[in-house]
Amino acid sequence: MSRRARERKIRIVEEALRLLKEYEVIGVADLHKIESRMLQDLRKKLRGKMVFKVIKNTLMRRAMEKLEMPNIEEFFNAIKGQNIFIFYNGNPFELAMTLSKNKVKVFAKPGDIATEEIVIPAGNTGLSPGPILSQLASLGVRTRIESGSIWVAKDTVVARPGDVISRDLAEVLSRLGMRVAEMGLEIKAVYDHGRVIPREELQIDVDAYREELMKAYSDALRVAVEAAYPTAETL
Repeated sequence: MSRRARERKIRIVEEALRLLKEYEVIGVADLHKIESRMLQDLRKKLRGKMVFKVIKNTLMRRAMEKLEMPNIEEFFNAIKGQNIFIFYNGNPFELAMTLSKNKVKVFAKPGDIATEEIVIPAGNTGLSPGPILSQLASLGVRTRIESGSIWVAKDTVVARPGDVISRDLAEVLSRLGMRVAEMGLEIKAVYDHGRVIPREELQIDVDAYREELMKAYSDALRVAVEAAYPTAETL
């Protein structure tokens, strides 16, 4: 290993040590298929709330071992592969929920499933005539050439929810600068004061939980009424 590489690893471990001392909760998300643009957008959206760092598992482990943090073996068994570490102060479930709500728009890829109606709007595409004309035609998009640019004649629906994105459609949307897919970080596990919380336990259905609370409240109110037990709600 060169001296420069060794010094770089030392700096990364020192940065990890600083973050581990500053933040209570460590979230870990899968880095596979994550685009750099997406990561930049997420950092911008969540700046001030959490810190994202791409660190090799071996270097993060070294930092945690220096601090003698508990359950390190269990933690790293749960997060194998390439990861991004998310440093956060607060509730681990709140961290998982925040990440699941904050997705960013990315270009669709062939094989993706449309989650909403995709419309190519009428107007000047800014693109010069070329092979894209036949691709647009295959998608049912009527065009005309005006002043050296391709114009779309009218708003055209090219995909509906549930449709599979074809190669032609993915290429056309990319050329038009239309980001129609959503992507977010997939949490693998969270380390919270020595406790390792796996992904399955972090997935909370908020709507279902709200319904359960409302039902419990209704049941309690009904029992209080039937028992003639005076409360602020039954008087």
